[in-house]
Amino acid sequence: MRGTALLTGTPASVTAGRAQTLRRAARGVVIVAATVYLVGVMSAVAFAHVIVTPDTAVQGGYAALTFRVPNERDDASTTEIEVQLPVDAPLASISVKPHPGWSYKITKTKLTTPVEAHGTKISEVVGTITWTATDSKSAIKPGEYDEFSVSAGPLPETDQLVFKTLQHYSDDEVVRWIQEPDSGADEPERPAPVVRLVPKGDAQGNTTSAPSTSVDLAAPAAVTAPAVESGTGAPWAVWLSVASLVISLACAATLAVRWRRTR
Repeated sequence: MRGTALLTGTPASVTAGRAQTLRRAARGVVIVAATVYLVGVMSAVAFAHVIVTPDTAVQGGYAALTFRVPNERDDASTTEIEVQLPVDAPLASISVKPHPGWSYKITKTKLTTPVEAHGTKISEVVGTITWTATDSKSAIKPGEYDEFSVSAGPLPETDQLVFKTLQHYSDDEVVRWIQEPDSGADEPERPAPVVRLVPKGDAQGNTTSAPSTSVDLAAPAAVTAPAVESGTGAPWAVWLSVASLVISLACAATLAVRWRRTR
């Protein structure tokens, strides 16, 4: 190393300093690339979850619940959404908001113990709501999301409502968002949409309005207008993160080669 420095006319201390600088720069690029990649991927994963809003409601009241469904695939469309309503905390009344480009089907469930709503005993409640795209144009395409809404109540006196959801793709894949949250544990890979319920008078509760006029739950809605909701889907965020990682690693490799040449 010293002989090389003398032949080139470059002091050994300068050569060593350059090498050390290159090493630090390479490490910095790798760290930045890894950070950008992880942040991008984790954000994409979080966005890809099927969620329900609002995530908090008041016990005993009604809530307009909206299920947000993103397409997390880049080679298939979402064609069907099946939302399972909790049987252990039944909802006596469900009104479905018709969605352009999608039909819906109601499946009812008989209760072992009837619930009371507005002075009436109810022994059969809605157990599953299935939304199906009426054609390929209405399906949720890669890079898009869509929303499906219902009015539900009275909300039971329990801590939370878990809505297990199945997401069907055009290639017959079924993604099961059915994992229930566990207090104190990390979020599961495929979490089910959850609404937290708080007692009346809780300052953090979201007061909701009375339910809208009920629709005929027995007959599926026949609508054909295309869906218009769209947004930035998870695949774009993942590819952007991957591209950032590749570029950063390429820079790191270039710096490493230059460092070797200075030795």
